[in-house]
Amino acid sequence: MHKAKASKSDEFYTLLEDINRELVHYKDLFCGKVVYCNCDNPRESNFFKYFFLNFKSLGLKSLIASYYVPSEPNLFSQMDAERGGYVVCTPSDVEKQISDLPIMFFKGDVDFRSDEALSLLRQADVVVTNPPFSLFSEFLSQIVEFNKEFLVIANINAITYKEVFQLIQSNRIWLGVHLGRGISGFKVPNHYELYGTEDRVSQCGDRIVSPNNCLSLTNLEVHTRHNLLPLTKVYEANEASYPKFDNYNAINVNRTQDIPMDYDGAMGVPITFLHKYNPTQFEIIQFRKGDDGKDLSVNGSCPYFRILIRNKFPIKRSHP
Repeated sequence: MHKAKASKSDEFYTLLEDINRELVHYKDLFCGKVVYCNCDNPRESNFFKYFFLNFKSLGLKSLIASYYVPSEPNLFSQMDAERGGYVVCTPSDVEKQISDLPIMFFKGDVDFRSDEALSLLRQADVVVTNPPFSLFSEFLSQIVEFNKEFLVIANINAITYKEVFQLIQSNRIWLGVHLGRGISGFKVPNHYELYGTEDRVSQCGDRIVSPNNCLSLTNLEVHTRHNLLPLTKVYEANEASYPKFDNYNAINVNRTQDIPMDYDGAMGVPITFLHKYNPTQFEIIQFRKGDDGKDLSVNGSCPYFRILIRNKFPIKRSHP
């Protein structure tokens, strides 16, 4: 993913089984709404396919998909090579085959930032897609600016971006249900290198990379974010397992499952804690930096990005 961002190689296409696994948790939230998949060729996008096949059961008002054709060849450029386009699907279209839906071509060189794409965005209630990883910050800022509901795929490191973390901290966005291996892989063009411990070529010849470092970000209400994180560890009498940071009055916790139930001060936890974050149970204090403006460190060594949190309801052990 780092290579993709550097080279702007953004052709990572989400698998239908992963979309089904995530979106089953949001089925009641699409009724009467316009869904926009704004980085999706309707002929190939599994996001579009999911919503098209489930149009009636979800109670959609309409479904829009738009896509961009770059000047250089890509996985689908042989199909509509002249320029990008879009499809608007209404209830009367759901009896058709996807291949029979008419594509309307954009007038200009269009991606999600263009005026033509923005006119479609204004019509939408919910945006669901896998946006370009190299443009993720810009993509998310646009959705937030237009005050749209959304669910998008992102690299785990996206939650370390300042603007993304601030939105999470202010409880305006949160992580979806699946993370890491919960997003099993992405279809890529033939010229992409296969990587990941579970990379493969499918039975139909699709090349699948499995980075196991992605997640979904959303502002759609999902039940899992209200689950209380069960805490089983204690700080008292185990202080050696929780060393203090050199540059902030907080303890270091190496794993989310090791958060102590009885500590009422600040704790530095891994960024993956956000997958279990319940704003009722925890307060997010800040990200990564200590009082000196440098990365949090323990005995001169900096653990991978830490989030400083506080348990709102610590439980002290009772003594006989």
